Amino acid sequence: MLESAATIVAEYDDLEKQLADPATHADPTLMRRLNKRYAQLAPTVAAYHAWKSATEDVSAAEELAAEDPAFGEELPALRTHRDETADVLRKLLLPRDEDDDRDVVVEVKAGEGGAESALFAGDLVRMYLRFAERSGWKAEISDATDADLGGYKDVRLTVRAKGTPEPGQAPWARLKYEGGVHRVQRVPVTESQGRIHTSAAGVLVMPDIEEEDEVEFGPNDLKIDVYRSSGPGGQSVNTTDSAVRITHLPSGVVVSCQNEKSQLQNKESALRVLKARLRQIELERREAEASAARKSQVRTVDRSERIRTYNFPENRIADHRTGYKSYNLDTVLDGDLDAVVQSAVDADEAARLAAVGQED
Repeated sequence: MLESAATIVAEYDDLEKQLADPATHADPTLMRRLNKRYAQLAPTVAAYHAWKSATEDVSAAEELAAEDPAFGEELPALRTHRDETADVLRKLLLPRDEDDDRDVVVEVKAGEGGAESALFAGDLVRMYLRFAERSGWKAEISDATDADLGGYKDVRLTVRAKGTPEPGQAPWARLKYEGGVHRVQRVPVTESQGRIHTSAAGVLVMPDIEEEDEVEFGPNDLKIDVYRSSGPGGQSVNTTDSAVRITHLPSGVVVSCQNEKSQLQNKESALRVLKARLRQIELERREAEASAARKSQVRTVDRSERIRTYNFPENRIADHRTGYKSYNLDTVLDGDLDAVVQSAVDADEAARLAAVGQED
């Protein structure tokens, strides 16, 4: 498996030559694509060279130790270093999620629990907005339906990286594990007896669609309605039919957008989300088929399960998929989500490493 990295090194060297070619610089689209791929391969190439160097050091020390036992004193440390570099390289060689470098669309919907669920949905949205800020991303709410007592009945936000993030650090690579049912246990503001209630909110995470990932629609696939915006939004609210609702008739998927200033902008935003949803539906269908065909590809994180509990009385957060538990719920809700997310990343990585081991 580790020697297979040599083909990646060869591709990396070829990219380097292409990027140095003046003809490449004349094509901005090609330049951007090659630079993106070059950045993706860089960590694996560096890890490969580190592993090769460490392996050669061990071999040299073993030869010297055969002639003079004094050289054998360095062998344990050299072997440990070689094994560490091998582990790093092995993880980088695992099959990558092709969407890991993408931005995301996150949808949060109130579920069981009525008004309390809507308030919790608002807490989740603020958590993701603050996590995005801590991560150096740009996040904004693109559409929302406010609840009467605060929070949201449903809300959609887009999260986008600034510049080119390091591999594994783009929004989709970190947030894709958030999809599922989030459960909260606390005393609702509407509870007069001080009893703890359990409510839930659903989170859907989809990779954002780029221009080159055009999703095709048939001539009669879309029904587009316009209506007047409601809620905060400035003077144009309730004065023009700027809000847009798009229904994809073959699938029944409906997307609406009213937060942009013009009907055209709302239509473009709604179409973008619709494409992301349809693409996600197709990816999940393919994933389900692949999982049935090859057990080694069953995802560690099942989006349909209840994934996490937020217990306010104990200030505790627990992830039911990974076993992660900590008593800093207040800071997590303030956007300090890295440790929770990393537990899901590590669990997924461990499952994929085990699957590769079974195949070998």
